[in-house]
Amino acid sequence: MKRYLNIFKLLYLILALNYTVVQAQDRITGSNIATRSEVIAKNGMIATSHPLATQIGLDILKNGGNAIDAAIAANATLGLMEPTGSGIGGDLFAIIWSAKDKKLYGLNASGRSPEKLNLKYFKDKGITKIPPFGPLPVSVPGCVDGWFEMHKKFGIMEMQDILAPAIKYAREGFPVTELIGYYLTATSKRFKTYPNFIETYMPDSMALTKGSVFKNLYLADTYEKIAKGGRDAFYKGEIAKTIADFIQSQGGFLSKKDLANHESEWVEPVSTNYRGYDVWELPPNGQGIAALQILNIMEGYDVKEMGFGSSEYIHHFIEAKKLAFEDRAKYYADPAFNDLPVDKLISKEYANERRKLINDNAARSYDAGKLEQGNTIYMTVADKHGNMVSLIQSNYRGMGSGMVPPKLGFMLQDRGELFSLEEGHNNVIEPNKRPFHTIIPAFITKDGNPWVSFGLMGGAMQPQGHAQIVINLIDFGMNLQVAGDVPRMQHIGSTEPTGGKMTDGGQILLESGFDYQTIKSLMQKGHRVGFGLGSYGGYQAIMWDMKNNIYYGASESRKDGQAAGY
Repeated sequence: MKRYLNIFKLLYLILALNYTVVQAQDRITGSNIATRSEVIAKNGMIATSHPLATQIGLDILKNGGNAIDAAIAANATLGLMEPTGSGIGGDLFAIIWSAKDKKLYGLNASGRSPEKLNLKYFKDKGITKIPPFGPLPVSVPGCVDGWFEMHKKFGIMEMQDILAPAIKYAREGFPVTELIGYYLTATSKRFKTYPNFIETYMPDSMALTKGSVFKNLYLADTYEKIAKGGRDAFYKGEIAKTIADFIQSQGGFLSKKDLANHESEWVEPVSTNYRGYDVWELPPNGQGIAALQILNIMEGYDVKEMGFGSSEYIHHFIEAKKLAFEDRAKYYADPAFNDLPVDKLISKEYANERRKLINDNAARSYDAGKLEQGNTIYMTVADKHGNMVSLIQSNYRGMGSGMVPPKLGFMLQDRGELFSLEEGHNNVIEPNKRPFHTIIPAFITKDGNPWVSFGLMGGAMQPQGHAQIVINLIDFGMNLQVAGDVPRMQHIGSTEPTGGKMTDGGQILLESGFDYQTIKSLMQKGHRVGFGLGSYGGYQAIMWDMKNNIYYGASESRKDGQAAGY
């Protein structure tokens, strides 16, 4: 054991040395860990994972649009410029603060499984897990309907004007950024043999890289049809026929009827109070309430006294996460098919029960609570009226299923992979059912007023990241930028919503910047500790300062993003 500790220490010191070398200089103000200062503005703010999308959203705000209009415009642009994490082949979720109504609205714009695909099909074929790529994991893409639901309820600009900037960039071209170029190169190796991928995403049969100027004329045409014909142009017209015909030709089940029957759902966000702040998430079929469960457990500890980056804090946080994720695996699913005990799961009483299971040693496994039952983009926008939008949108597994319908300019999602094939499981695949979902927007209010709209992308990292951001802001008193820049942790290996159970305690992945003594202490508690490439998510946030009537914006350095205001 001592030998392995020494090897680990050497590796860590090498990483720490490299980490130190890249620091340019000490900051004159604020925290040294910050990559930049917060952006501060009075009239509006937007933070996205791509600078050009941020500029488009800001232009919409300056030209008289509101936060909802800007969010749609930026999301359309991200679907073009960051296809490795988003696009109209995927789903969308949003939490919207309406300044007029002084309340939060939740939108679940996730799609359902094909009507003719069921558990029997997989059993008859001897398939024990839904494949990640190809036609079988493709569910109805909900993004476009989500745009029009948001626009119908809150938008003020014409949809043609909202989508015009993305259409212009799709026709004239844009330079690929560093991180997206990296992902596109890797993705091209995987998908270049799939139908229509090279034609759409590999000009001259070459992978797009940093600095490549990319035009997507097919997507420009698709966006124009949507802008003129509305959501029905996507779900009931030639686009729908092209999607359905293509998927069925590949051996899948998605049909024109599945697309025509799709509709989004306005839902009530759910919350827990964490030390005087109300933290809001959307209810399942997403995983947002896992963040609330983690926070409820952590509220029972003096986290501030533990200190950021301490082994005591990390240990208790990871154990709280393990407990929440066991419930996530058992209970989180489409509420239209299950009577889900959401109120119980996010109650303080339940957290008190679960907290008693945590001690000073890392648990190999936990059971889910016994309850009675009946790669992604995140962005946020705020406007001069006080409206705020917390929006997340994704295809899953980065770019999606590999299924690119001919001449439409986008890839379809593979969310159906997240269904379980375990008979009787809440999340078992059934016709017209929404799969368990990883993407989750978040919001914090204080005394009934908006405070922070934020999100953190990255699969199972998301609820862990949400809870860490809340703790960074509230317990450790970090500013909005620092809260996203400090090193993060992720625990992997917990039970997944598709079945199975963690039996070995999983593993903690730590970013560079944690003290070696902390890592050694965690190992002595029984944790396995490692590193992960691209495992820690991407954060954007906007904070409203009621006292000074200004917005703060933050966008972290792990992505190519930017926060901007005016």
